[in-house]
Amino acid sequence: MPPAPKAVLWVDDEAELLESHRLFLTEKGFEVEMASNAADALELLRRRAFDLMLLDEQMPGMRGVALVREARELVPSLPIVMVTKSEEDQTLRDALGVDVTEYLVKPVNPRQVLSVVLRILEGPKIRQQALARSFVERFRELEQVRSRDLDWRGWIERYGELVQWDIDLAAAGEMGLYGSLRSLYPEMHRDFAAYLRGVYPHWVNDQIDGERPPLSVDVVDEFLLPVLDGEKRALYIVVDCMRLDQWRVIEPLLTPLFEIDTTYYFSVLPTATPYSRNALFSGLFPGEIAARFPDWWGEREDETLNAHERELLEAHLKELRGNTTVRYHKISSSYDSDELERHLANAIAPEGITAFVFNFVDLLTHGRSDSAILYEVARDEIALRQLTLQWFKRSALLSVLKEAHRKKIPVILTSDHGSIHCNSPATVLAKRDATPNLRFKFGEDLRAENPEQALLFTNEDDLRLPRRGTGANTLLAVGDSFFVYPTKLREYQQRYRGSFLHGGVTPEEVILPLSLLTPRK
Repeated sequence: MPPAPKAVLWVDDEAELLESHRLFLTEKGFEVEMASNAADALELLRRRAFDLMLLDEQMPGMRGVALVREARELVPSLPIVMVTKSEEDQTLRDALGVDVTEYLVKPVNPRQVLSVVLRILEGPKIRQQALARSFVERFRELEQVRSRDLDWRGWIERYGELVQWDIDLAAAGEMGLYGSLRSLYPEMHRDFAAYLRGVYPHWVNDQIDGERPPLSVDVVDEFLLPVLDGEKRALYIVVDCMRLDQWRVIEPLLTPLFEIDTTYYFSVLPTATPYSRNALFSGLFPGEIAARFPDWWGEREDETLNAHERELLEAHLKELRGNTTVRYHKISSSYDSDELERHLANAIAPEGITAFVFNFVDLLTHGRSDSAILYEVARDEIALRQLTLQWFKRSALLSVLKEAHRKKIPVILTSDHGSIHCNSPATVLAKRDATPNLRFKFGEDLRAENPEQALLFTNEDDLRLPRRGTGANTLLAVGDSFFVYPTKLREYQQRYRGSFLHGGVTPEEVILPLSLLTPRK
């Protein structure tokens, strides 16, 4: 049975003059009912459902704007198109004030009306069908192109394309095609891990013939300083644990305020805060930080290793360009956010670098493992994106960015690492000295029961990590695996399966957006 035609209510006191328009819309598959006054229109709205209303503003009796208010009480979601002879600014303002969907000025021809009706009623479906066709054509090509042959630029391009398809298909509700897209991820994860296993030691030890991608250690020198050289001051914002897909759903909210130029860099390994974020501020690999600042780097494996980010940034800037003013803020709680909002006018230094670290996204991903409510509302990648977007709309981060726009201060905004939705337990065989992390481990005689689930490095110098003595191995998780011990298999599966974790080797954790935000005039 074909679907019922979409119903249009057209309200105009000169309805008899619009017969040609009605016939044209009817020929195109729409059901059109006419009303010559507001009372008849409201009675029709009470009697039956309409998908759209076309409305003349200047009618005897109740004006169109007043009818809009009455109609909204009956059908709050009804799209309304104002069609009027008036070209006065006040009429347009009145129409916008009652939130009409579209505004047309008479005279209008039938095809003009059809295009508006189609865009409102059929536009989402037409765009969804076009998106589905485009993806089906591209999917065949993505299946055939082997990612194992990509260089670092190719990996950025491929991962960025998959992320955009991921966002678009989810937004369009094309969950069947979305499932097809996700079927490409396991192979991408395997090939990316194999690629990094071969090239990463050469990147970090400068043993390459060609150029390498920007790494965490390059961000201040290659991206932040060029901005500061042309300006009196700049903001340096790090959103902990923000993936590329999370950035892309946030970005449209900032386009009215900033010109946005996004590039990418690769996080150092492991993709965990003590290593990646310290490298981001210091310009040093973790092994170099431990050697140069031993008092700041002990044997701990937690985020207390990040207690000296400001000092690391100051030392790095001093080495690059002499003494530079640094103001630093770390936002890790609602209290921190409230304090920043209260003192926002003075939070940004009058010159030099003002650095901000926002920990909400990282706290969210970690908190899912301990909170049944968070686990439910951030169930998968789609839900995590939406939760991040809702946070951002009311966040102190957005307030800081609005202040930067107001004061015309350029911003470098990035993340220190991403995260991966983990569903596959990977059994690890280790001695008691092994560290407890779920996506990376250090220890003597350390290995994964299934070698395909992890990368094993037996030399700290291959990763430029702090030295741990003879026999110290590094194990980095691949794909969506998380490490479990044979004796705690059931406990770890129940607690961590479905969690968003980081520290391993996937594009989601390693390939990170870095955006220059230039305030619009």
